[in-house]
Amino acid sequence: MKPPLSSSSSSSSVLRKPRHLSPYLFSLLAFIVFVAILYGEDVACVFNQQLQLGSDSPRYFTGPFFGVEKKREKALPFAIGKTDPSCDIFSGRWVYDESRPLYEESDCPYIQPQLTCLEHGRPETNYQHWRWQPNGCDLPRFNATLMLETLRGKRMMFVGDSLNRGQYVSMVCLLHKLIPEDGKSMETFDSLTVFTAKEYNATIEFYWAPFILESNSDNAVIHRVSDRIVRKGSINKHGKHWKGVDIMVFNTYLWWMTGLKMKILRGSFDDEAKDIMELSTEDAYRMAMRSMLRWVRINMDRKKTRVFFTSMSPTHAK
Repeated sequence: MKPPLSSSSSSSSVLRKPRHLSPYLFSLLAFIVFVAILYGEDVACVFNQQLQLGSDSPRYFTGPFFGVEKKREKALPFAIGKTDPSCDIFSGRWVYDESRPLYEESDCPYIQPQLTCLEHGRPETNYQHWRWQPNGCDLPRFNATLMLETLRGKRMMFVGDSLNRGQYVSMVCLLHKLIPEDGKSMETFDSLTVFTAKEYNATIEFYWAPFILESNSDNAVIHRVSDRIVRKGSINKHGKHWKGVDIMVFNTYLWWMTGLKMKILRGSFDDEAKDIMELSTEDAYRMAMRSMLRWVRINMDRKKTRVFFTSMSPTHAK
């Protein structure tokens, strides 16, 4: 009878005979690695959202001027202090405030002539005194000095249509009086307008893109096109001008409200024969939102930058 094998001889026997992976298992593992590399960012984003949805702790807080954000573990960039996380700043009312307006129309040379209400004969000024008052908390009063210091060495950009351009001009009007004449400038480069505060090495910018995606209404001056066409998957046409921005404010809504189906271009505006399909307003708007969110996820660092979105807005006439 042969003596039983010792454990050491048994182990060495196993080591001498490695078990090979089957070709099918190897192919499966290679495919999983490929998918993880290709879609890793999207998978991580979905996984992170699931973790947030499963948390029982409060997921929202408010910060002065910068609105409502998801729960943070570290201080978010540009957030100054905190307010009660249970306060819903979107639930409130408009109140009359004698201390308003924060700037006079006549003191701001950057307002477009067609938007200077008082200069064109509006008889009353009460409309300038209203401010938003949340039901459960108070919004801090705007502090222009603090805002400029917060923007030092930074870029802030508004992207969208003329309603967001109005917000951009208002921001410039709130700040420009603190800056000497030789310390500021306003320049326009096609769709991009840039206000520079030289001493602060800061810019406040506006980029005309009423649909966020490329469209036949992208000329910042001549854009009143009745037959509007939006190009699918074209956000990088504009997005290349947005990279490196620290605070981004998007808006798009009014230009989608035609009452008709939206024409969506598949391909290029340079194609001789254009491939155009029609989508409902809701589906077309959803397409643009998905493109915008994906661009933000890929190009904006959530630890260093802030992104805001303004949706429904009244028309100029209202």
